[in-house]
Amino acid sequence: MTRRALVLFGLMSLIWGIPYLFIRIAVAEISPAALVFARTGIAALILLPIALLRIDLRPVLARWRWVVAFAAAEVGVPWVLLASAEQRVTSSLAGLLVAGVPLVGIVIAAATRGRDRVGGAGLLGLLLGLAGVAAIVGVDIDASNRIALLEMAVVIVGYAAGPAILSRRLAGLPSVGVMALSLSLCAVVYAPVAFVQRPPEVPDTRVLVAIAILGVVCTALAFLLFSALVDEIGPVRATVITYINPAVAALLGALVLDEQLTAIMGVGFGLVILGSALATRTPAAREDESPGLVDERRPSGAEADESPA
Repeated sequence: MTRRALVLFGLMSLIWGIPYLFIRIAVAEISPAALVFARTGIAALILLPIALLRIDLRPVLARWRWVVAFAAAEVGVPWVLLASAEQRVTSSLAGLLVAGVPLVGIVIAAATRGRDRVGGAGLLGLLLGLAGVAAIVGVDIDASNRIALLEMAVVIVGYAAGPAILSRRLAGLPSVGVMALSLSLCAVVYAPVAFVQRPPEVPDTRVLVAIAILGVVCTALAFLLFSALVDEIGPVRATVITYINPAVAALLGALVLDEQLTAIMGVGFGLVILGSALATRTPAAREDESPGLVDERRPSGAEADESPA
């Protein structure tokens, strides 16, 4: 791996590990819908001009139905539910649960014949991953947290379905164009809701800073950097960041917000990562067989991996 690739890898491991912390801070004063509008709106204002200047958007617009489907699966639905869930559970728990995205992705891929049927190693990986999720969640969950866990389940499914849409229905399209239009669409959809749910007074400076970081760094800049990382080391190797992001989220939650991070949660996270690695393992001969769209979150060769908050 080149020095440039190492720098990009380190930046992405951090950038997609910090959203959970800032989401937790932001939803203390604004609604989940208002946060999604602010985050997507800021990122769209940055990415859309870049897309208009650099690429031809007509091929992207020609597949507008799948762009809408991707926007809903990867951004519109998961982001509002993630923000809602973080009003009830810690950012550490949310981040660790998102580590299970590759497990759901491999099930979706196998069920839709998107890849070879899961073999012995894949099945073992799924079982280990499920055990890890159970360890992270624990058994002492009250009614409020059950709602949050259901929301997180939808988030995980959305994060797993989004890359499948990218790789199968939007292949060959410029990634910046797809993401710029997807974020713009979500911002437009959430604008009326955000207006109705606007806070009665200007949020605290801490909240405004969190929103700005989510929009500029964790969304707009993140997609640009990840595209460069994929160009540098290839799509499959780039997905390794999805195994590091939840650990960053958990550590930041514990250090900054004094959230509880138990030993059993750490063991559970380890099981999820091991299970994900086994379940999504791709033979070396197939690692570079992912031409087409540069997936900002997870490439087609590893449909199940990703992140995104």
